[in-house]
Amino acid sequence: MLRTATDADADLILTMRNQQANRDVSITTHEISADEHAAWWAKTSLDPSRRVLIYLRDGAPAGVVNFFDLAGTSGAWGFFLDADGLAETGATLPAWIEVMREATEYAFDELGLELLTGEVLEHNTVVRQMNRRFRFTEGTPETRYAGGREITVIPISLRKQDRRTKPDRTSQERTGPESTGQDRKNQGKS
Repeated sequence: MLRTATDADADLILTMRNQQANRDVSITTHEISADEHAAWWAKTSLDPSRRVLIYLRDGAPAGVVNFFDLAGTSGAWGFFLDADGLAETGATLPAWIEVMREATEYAFDELGLELLTGEVLEHNTVVRQMNRRFRFTEGTPETRYAGGREITVIPISLRKQDRRTKPDRTSQERTGPESTGQDRKNQGKS
């Protein structure tokens, strides 16, 4: 489940964002200070082109989804999980799949986007693979300099009509489970 972040979540967001696993796969890798985070939150929480959501798993905060550059029917996004907490319980992969599914549904169904964009670091092959699973396409890699290092960033995008959706149960009940694969082929997806 996703819910809107509030001022009461600001410290939690900072704690999760500063986890080493999240910093390792971010463009900004330094530990974010309390003052830096407070300035970001003050600006972000008032920005109509942004939405910050808390991802809840089993009723507890387990991640943060950030939508930004929202304009008309397009917007960008990123997310991070409570990597340390989820690793302790062995729930990282299920949480990752769930937050991506819920975030893309939110983008297209709640925000009304037609195009969702983002970025991934070239070396983050695990995330790139998961993005492909959710039908994001990769653009042309670009070289940037951040934190005194050269990084390769790959833009990603997903159009509403290309997103992975849940199978229509009514359709499955009428035609049987073997039709699911054919339905996807008919939509030009596999």
